[in-house]
Amino acid sequence: MISGITRKAILCCPLLGLVASLCAAQAKPAKQTKPTSSTAVGARIYKRNCAVCHGNDGKGNGPPPASSPFKESPPDLTTLAKRHDGVFPASYVKSVLRSGVSMPDHGPAEMPVWGVIFNAVIKSDQAKVAARIDDLTTYLESIQAK
Repeated sequence: MISGITRKAILCCPLLGLVASLCAAQAKPAKQTKPTSSTAVGARIYKRNCAVCHGNDGKGNGPPPASSPFKESPPDLTTLAKRHDGVFPASYVKSVLRSGVSMPDHGPAEMPVWGVIFNAVIKSDQAKVAARIDDLTTYLESIQAK
């Protein structure tokens, strides 16, 4: 026959084990997912939106826009830094992505104004629009010719 104290100890053991397990689970850091880098996010945005004209490698080997009267190939995005005295023009790139390029009077824009498009897609969330433009700019900087 089991004494009262032994019986209480036996009944408390599973409870103590449960409490110890819960404490250990809380002490162990939660498994963290690897954060997605800005460059990887920018690469996905580029592939989805820009590669059709600028090519998968950014060298401007895609077709000219069908609606463009200029019929020139899109610019090589891997030489942006080279064309700006060896410095990647991040603020210029962000400006073009957000607002488009300066166009001559009565000329259609050859490149979509991504700021407007991103704004429509994500329902006017300016923080997300800015993040997409930042990510895309980071990606473009990462593909610059050495």
